[in-house]
Amino acid sequence: MYLLDANVLIDAKNRYFAFDIVPAFWDWLAAQHSAGKVFIVQAVHDEIVSGGDELANWVKAQPASFSLAPTAADAASLTSVSAWANGSGFKAAAVSDFLQAADYFIVAQALTLGFAVVTLEKPDPLSKKRIKIPDACAAVGVTWITPFEMLRAEGAKFA
Repeated sequence: MYLLDANVLIDAKNRYFAFDIVPAFWDWLAAQHSAGKVFIVQAVHDEIVSGGDELANWVKAQPASFSLAPTAADAASLTSVSAWANGSGFKAAAVSDFLQAADYFIVAQALTLGFAVVTLEKPDPLSKKRIKIPDACAAVGVTWITPFEMLRAEGAKFA
């Protein structure tokens, strides 16, 4: 099962899977959610909906279950991810930005649920100015993959 980073949806909309070019991608995501495989976290939902564009409308049209709000079950994971971020030598601004962003919730909720994170971010383990999702995932034992790896793993075909 997968938690999608906002950049997966935003980049798809703006580039290679635009709604008018590959509507089947969006139908596939909705079908995969119905099958219990694809979700976003509430923080990603809120980020996208604030855009007020076609992607915001698509996200709003998905069932409420598409967006996973943090629950009490996430407390230990949120604490673990926060402790890693605070104790890994990142600049204070990087930690603050990460803990206020959807990325923090994606990694923590994936840890709680045992889901893979789907992101377009690339790891940058030497960076101290920005915490990247792949590095946070690796630090706490969460699998991360690209959207294309997810599509291949799930046998997606858009014809």
